[in-house]
Amino acid sequence: MNYLAHAYLSFNEPTVVVGNIISDFIKGKKQYEYPIPIQKGIRLHRAIDTFTDNHSAVREAKQFLKPVVGLYSGAFIDIVFDHYLALDTNCFESTNLLASFAENTYKTLENHEEWFPENFKKMFPYMKQNNWLYNYQFAWGIEKSFANIARRATYLSSSGECFKLWEENYDAIHQLYNTFFPELKQYVLDTLD
Repeated sequence: MNYLAHAYLSFNEPTVVVGNIISDFIKGKKQYEYPIPIQKGIRLHRAIDTFTDNHSAVREAKQFLKPVVGLYSGAFIDIVFDHYLALDTNCFESTNLLASFAENTYKTLENHEEWFPENFKKMFPYMKQNNWLYNYQFAWGIEKSFANIARRATYLSSSGECFKLWEENYDAIHQLYNTFFPELKQYVLDTLD
C-alpha cells in the first residue's frame, strides 16, 4: 500500500502515523533509534506490506500491469489502491472528509519533523505542497505518481503504457481492491489490538 493507506491504517494515532509513513526510509535495525511509539508505526508498516504482498487479490492485480512494468507492478498497484481508497465511501464519506484527513496527516507529520529521516525530510515538502494524499482520488494524480516511479526506476523509460493498462482494467482492479482492503483493514485492527 502507498502513503494514503498507511496513514489511514494508523487510525489517528499520531506516532503510529509518523512511523507508518516514514518506515520505507528506515532500514533494518535503524528502527530501534526511534521512540517506542514510532517504532510501533514502523513495525505496522512492515506488517501491512507483508500482508499486502502475500494477498491473492494483490498478486492478481499486479498481473494486469506486469506485462509493461515487470517487477515494478507492485509499486504501481500500491498507488492504484490508494486511488480506490481515496474514493472508498466506507473510509471517506466525502471529498471534504478526505481533504481534512490529508491536512491532519500533514500536520501530524510536521509536529514530529525531528524524527524525519533525511530522504523523507527532502520529499515531504513536495508531498504536502502537491497534496498527494488528497490528489490520489484523481486520475491525473495517479498519472503523476506513475511518472515519479518511472523516473526513479532503473529500467523504466516511461509510465504511459502502464497508466493506459490501468485505465483499460480500471473496474477489474477496483474489484480486487474491494476484496482485499476490508481484509487488510481487519488485519491491522487485530494487529493494533
